[in-house]
Amino acid sequence: MGMHSGGLREGVALGTLVVMLLATPALAQQQARSRTAPPAAAAEAPVVLDQITVEGAAPGQALVAGPTTTRTTREQLDRQQVQSLSELATRVEAGITFNRQNNSLNIRGLDGARVLTTVDGIRQPFLIDTRLNRGGTTAFDFDSLSTLDLLRGPSGGSTIGAGSLGGVLAVRTLDPEEIIRNGRNYGALAKTGFDSTDKAVFGSVAAAARFNNTWALIQGGFRNGHETDSGGTVKTIGAARTAPNPRDFDQYSFLAKLYQYSPDQAHRFGLTAETFKRSDRIYNRDNSVSLTGNYRPGAYRTGEDVQRDRVSLSYDYKMPGSFFDEAHAVAYWQRLKRNDLTNGYRYTSIVGLYARDNQNEEEAYGFNGHVIKSFNTGMLTHKVIAGTELRMSSLEQYSAGSDACPARPASGIYTGAFTTCNNIPTNQAEQPKVDGRLAGFYIQDEIGLLDNRLRITPGLRYDWYEEKPQYTPAYSNGASRPTGLPAASSDSAWSPRIRLEYEVLKNTPWFKDITIFAQWAKTFRAPTANELYGRFGSPTTYLRTGNPDLRPEIGNGIDVGFRFGDKAFGGSLTYFHTNYRNFIDTYQVQAAGVGGLYFQGGITGFRNVTRAEIQGVEANMQYAFAPNWLVRGSFAYTRGQNKDDNTFLNSIPPVQGIVAVAYGTDRWGAEVSAKLAGKRDDVSTSGTDTGFKAPGYAIFNATAWWKPLPEIADLELQVGVYNIFDRKYWDAVNVPLSRPQARDYYTEPGRTVKATMKYQF
Repeated sequence: MGMHSGGLREGVALGTLVVMLLATPALAQQQARSRTAPPAAAAEAPVVLDQITVEGAAPGQALVAGPTTTRTTREQLDRQQVQSLSELATRVEAGITFNRQNNSLNIRGLDGARVLTTVDGIRQPFLIDTRLNRGGTTAFDFDSLSTLDLLRGPSGGSTIGAGSLGGVLAVRTLDPEEIIRNGRNYGALAKTGFDSTDKAVFGSVAAAARFNNTWALIQGGFRNGHETDSGGTVKTIGAARTAPNPRDFDQYSFLAKLYQYSPDQAHRFGLTAETFKRSDRIYNRDNSVSLTGNYRPGAYRTGEDVQRDRVSLSYDYKMPGSFFDEAHAVAYWQRLKRNDLTNGYRYTSIVGLYARDNQNEEEAYGFNGHVIKSFNTGMLTHKVIAGTELRMSSLEQYSAGSDACPARPASGIYTGAFTTCNNIPTNQAEQPKVDGRLAGFYIQDEIGLLDNRLRITPGLRYDWYEEKPQYTPAYSNGASRPTGLPAASSDSAWSPRIRLEYEVLKNTPWFKDITIFAQWAKTFRAPTANELYGRFGSPTTYLRTGNPDLRPEIGNGIDVGFRFGDKAFGGSLTYFHTNYRNFIDTYQVQAAGVGGLYFQGGITGFRNVTRAEIQGVEANMQYAFAPNWLVRGSFAYTRGQNKDDNTFLNSIPPVQGIVAVAYGTDRWGAEVSAKLAGKRDDVSTSGTDTGFKAPGYAIFNATAWWKPLPEIADLELQVGVYNIFDRKYWDAVNVPLSRPQARDYYTEPGRTVKATMKYQF
């Protein structure tokens, strides 16, 4: 415990030192909360230009609002040239990381299925390939977004529900009201640009129109590019290579919305259609090929296709003082499909063409709805939110392919010249078809006392889920020889939360307010279908198997801190501590080489770890210290341990911070920023996969924007130079546990340039 507390003190000290060096309250991005200050103090107005004004809070905002939630608006995304979660983590939000190895967001040291992503309130599944640990929750285009909310910690479990163990990424897409400005009946927004990070050309167009009470929007975007830059320069073939593999990708998205308002504007009925497609093709030059081996350069290619389609009907109601002040509902159909591809030619073993297409597809139907009602009982004020989430899904996996292997013999085991075929099973399902059901019900009441200066918010959600395997010949006849269907997995859980907030000072001469807060929350995360039922391998080789007896992961955490001020001068400081039970982890069920049916590589599976712990500190602040000037920043320190064996969790990022100084007028502006990170030495070195010990780094960025003719046209040009000094560095969380390549292969991009042009009318 002494070493544990000492590390925490070091993190707090580093954060304090950053603040002192800046000589201003300069730690963080502006926040949007359930009770934000009125937008735009006079001193900062020239800094935040072209603010889009939307009447009222967006539907669903109340479900993620709280002291550990930060909001990034469309204007901030554009100003920071953010078009990916990686860019959000390096330019805006310290303490989060996008892990490109498993394609997921890391919040407070947790990623993958432990972070819930929603698009317009609709949960996104984390589809895991049985052969690759990758998901698909980022299947949306940043240029289609209106806002992006990051809820840190388990408190979202009481409203958003299962899966929000580490936090929630809640994004909302553009509405026609955000494109039409100045009382007009039409509007449009167009963007285009180039990014040297992945040599990408991108663009998007949104157009909206209104006719009486009918509003419509169409929006589309594309991005075409190549491999992401890195600090590696060695372009040899094989394990010594440090330059990235050549890659080509194409990304397209389309969004359409139609809204009908009632004559009194209290009711809004909506229809939304959305599609997103991305296709990546990688020309492997790494350790998977060699000049004389089975797979050779130019004859081995991998890839990934992701597609998400959605149709939804929505209803929004707002009439303060009526039976319900607000009501929001959405009924939807959604399909998410991932294809992991391999195409090549084998030169030495089972000579001939080799192709694989491993597809995971989930189709879901669901309904989300909640109501909000404010009322008084004596001296107490109440704001009650009650709602439900209902969802049915069907997940199916199939691995198609072709090679030079003959049909599998009746014994199920290849012998002689075709023995290698045992290692490359195909045309089978590696998990059964899984039908899922989820039902959640929640309620919370924000109780105000002392003229609402003291607020107590209890909340509670109940969730029930079931994952039920279904028979398919493709699974039953698989090479791993499953014996019947595994058992269904079903469980239920309560996710309580209680929050206390007290406004110590209110509307003082120095700060708009100072509020202290504390909250306790409990949440859970159900096992994924892969963790329950995945089964890949074949006799004489190896087996990776799920565990249908897995229990849900449970998070139990507290947040304590304070926030103060407003956009002109404000910030917050939070300490968090969360204990986790039943952490799902992989382990060696049976070692290799000890006999049995899978003697070549043994058997690996999943189990619940009894206890894990994550704690840390988060801070953010901003200060408009002079007309047209703004300094901002954020800071995060996180520490996590497996308490069963007192080893460190390898998903924990190092201490890090972002600081920036910006200047802006109504015609031009510029910003200089730095992303700082300490070294990471606290990693687990047990087993064959060891955590990556990363050195600390500091990278510097500069951006500038210009409106050449603001009186005539809303045209804006912007250019940004990132990692100005071409620093070689590693994002520790983004480095895999198994590292077959040379160290520099895993570095982040060096100096890059992004140029954008935006026009709105």
